[in-house]
Amino acid sequence: MSLWRRTVLPVVAAVVATITLAACGNGGGLRVEGPESPPPTTPTPSVAFGTGTPSPKAERTPEVAVDLYKVRSRLLADKRLSSYSRTVLVNCTVISRCLSRGKTVDVLHSGTPQQIVLIHTLEKFVFGIFLIAVEPTGPRPIWNLDVEQPTVNASPQGDLVVESKIFGINDPVCCPSGRRVEVYRWNGRQMIKVSSTDQ
Repeated sequence: MSLWRRTVLPVVAAVVATITLAACGNGGGLRVEGPESPPPTTPTPSVAFGTGTPSPKAERTPEVAVDLYKVRSRLLADKRLSSYSRTVLVNCTVISRCLSRGKTVDVLHSGTPQQIVLIHTLEKFVFGIFLIAVEPTGPRPIWNLDVEQPTVNASPQGDLVVESKIFGINDPVCCPSGRRVEVYRWNGRQMIKVSSTDQ
C-alpha cells in the first residue's frame, strides 16, 4: 500500500495540478507556438489593405486631394472643352454642384497618381469624365470623355475601364436598359480606345 502511495499519488497530483492551471488561463485555450504561428514580418489584414505598409498583392494607388476649383479653371482655359461642359462650369459658383472626385488611378504608369473628375448637373447626373494629372504646378487635364452616368475603374493591367448606361429604342427616360463597357489605354502620348462592348 505504501508503494502505491509513493508511485501513483504523485502522478495523480501532477495531473490534477495541470488541469487546475489550465482552467485558470485567460480563456483563450492552449497557445501553440511553432510552425503554425505566422512569422512576425507577416502583415496584418489592416496593413495589407492600405492602413500601414502595403503588401505587394494589395498595392493601391495612393489617394490624392486635387483642388476642384483649380481643375475648373484649367478646364475653362482649354479651348477643346465642349460647349455644354463650358456652360455648366461657367455657371457653377458652388463647385460641388458641378464637379466631384472619382477614383484615383495611375493609368499613365508614371508612378504619380491621376484623378478622375466627374462633371455633372445640379441633380448629380454625370455627363462626362476628365483624367487629371496631379503635378507640382497644379492639375493638368490629360483626357476627357462625354459619357452618361459612368462607372470608372482601373483594370489590373492599368487600363481605364468606363462602364456607362445606354438607352434602347423603347426605354423610358428614367431607365436605360443597356450598358456599354469601354477600355482605354495610354500609349505614351494619348489615351486610345482598345475595346467597346454593348450589353
